Amino acid sequence: MTRRLGLAAVLVALAVPMLTSNEAAAQRRQQMPSRSELGGGNAPIPQAQQEKTFPVGASWSVVQLNGKEVYDRRATLMIDQNLRGTGFGGCNTFSAAAYPLRQQGIAVGPIAVTKRSCDKGLLDFERAFLMALRTANKWDLVNGRLVLKGSAGELTLSRSL
Repeated sequence: MTRRLGLAAVLVALAVPMLTSNEAAAQRRQQMPSRSELGGGNAPIPQAQQEKTFPVGASWSVVQLNGKEVYDRRATLMIDQNLRGTGFGGCNTFSAAAYPLRQQGIAVGPIAVTKRSCDKGLLDFERAFLMALRTANKWDLVNGRLVLKGSAGELTLSRSL
């Protein structure tokens, strides 16, 4: 009989900590707000936004440079399947390595430019355009337009033929 009491005492000694840990877990569950209390209700859990695909092979024309409309200047850009960016800066043609990156990043390598002679206003525009292109590190498609942003400014380009 004492052996049974000894065994019973051991089982009780083991069960008491288990009961207290279960009670503590139950209290934690009661203290945590429910999904509806958090405003979730039956609302779906937000999914990660699908990453956009850079429009390789499309031809673009500049319509805004640093927020200003571009009416009297013609500048273009196309990034081909070989990740080569080419175009016209308003006076000269150019080419550079251009790599669309994850999370809508972009890296543009050093730009090779022809050396045509043009008036100062056109060359100033071309310089600002190429500098904004070279320093671009983010891209986005907004209302069908390609937007490139970087430390030297922002370019907005519209699809062209």
